[in-house]
Amino acid sequence: MLRPSKKMLFAIEAVLDIAYHAGGEPVQSREITRRQGIPRRYLEQTLQQLVRAGLLVGVRGPRGGYRLARERRRISVGEVVRVVRALETAEDPYQDMPASELGKHVIRPMWGDLTEEIMSRLDAISIDELCMRAYKGGIPSEAHQKLDFII
Repeated sequence: MLRPSKKMLFAIEAVLDIAYHAGGEPVQSREITRRQGIPRRYLEQTLQQLVRAGLLVGVRGPRGGYRLARERRRISVGEVVRVVRALETAEDPYQDMPASELGKHVIRPMWGDLTEEIMSRLDAISIDELCMRAYKGGIPSEAHQKLDFII
């Protein structure tokens, strides 16, 4: 878990992209691909998994796409990571590997503790916080182009 996979980074980027660029409209996967350079084959499968997990909502139709299922301040990076980790490994890859007594009783538990600490830190970071970092970093958002103030 200390080294994130491409799919994990793409998933976090996609959720952040949707939060940052939505502007009240669903975000189409081709827009995410254009902005983030995420290969579509990774993106579609991951977005569908995020929909099943209740982090995103899929909107059908010609102007459809994806939107956040909850407010961006109520979605954590840890939630996104858990969805992708479940996609990547159904079982613990180290469970069946041979190990010494030191490995089984000292190293693996230590690694498990570190993973829990990292997940705890990721749970404390909201998608809203990442959006604010992007805004403060001067990254332009396409959301303002999609806002409609007509009443």
